Amino acid sequence: MLQAQHDRIQRLILLSFMIALDVVLSPLLRIEGMAPMSSVMNVIAAVLMGPVYATLMALVCAIIRMTMLGIPPLALTGAFFGALLAGLLYKLGGKVGYAMLGEFIGTGIIGSLISFPVMVWFTGSNIGLWWFVYTPKFMGASIGGGIVAYLILVRLQQTSIFKRLKIVMWGGLLGNKKRA
Repeated sequence: MLQAQHDRIQRLILLSFMIALDVVLSPLLRIEGMAPMSSVMNVIAAVLMGPVYATLMALVCAIIRMTMLGIPPLALTGAFFGALLAGLLYKLGGKVGYAMLGEFIGTGIIGSLISFPVMVWFTGSNIGLWWFVYTPKFMGASIGGGIVAYLILVRLQQTSIFKRLKIVMWGGLLGNKKRA
């Protein structure tokens, strides 16, 4: 019982830390419609925390960025699907490359296509907007962010703290499989 509470507290602390990191880092390299640092954080969160916590992190960060930083709803449409699919594909495939692919499909394709109707609704006009307007930017951000996340994760996965946090977050779901 005590260990379960301890693990739950550690999960919430790590989730809070990842949210804070995402909120601080995402605006640093942001270009309108393109947030590669959000993709970096989605992939790292997917590998470290799994699909549920990665998606929760992305949702909370998007809401914070929209309310505090005045970012349009693109923060929500881009982050949600990327984090969810990155976590799910990592869980299925067990390699960082699967998380990168999930981020690319979720943010670069699904998120970009869903952004069009959301922005038409948000702005009240579709003048100057077309279905694939966000796709190149979202794809570029997810590819660039995925590569940066991969480089970071290669180093992080060698550290003992990363391994311990991953055990706390994933619990028995990882089994004895080696994850790279």
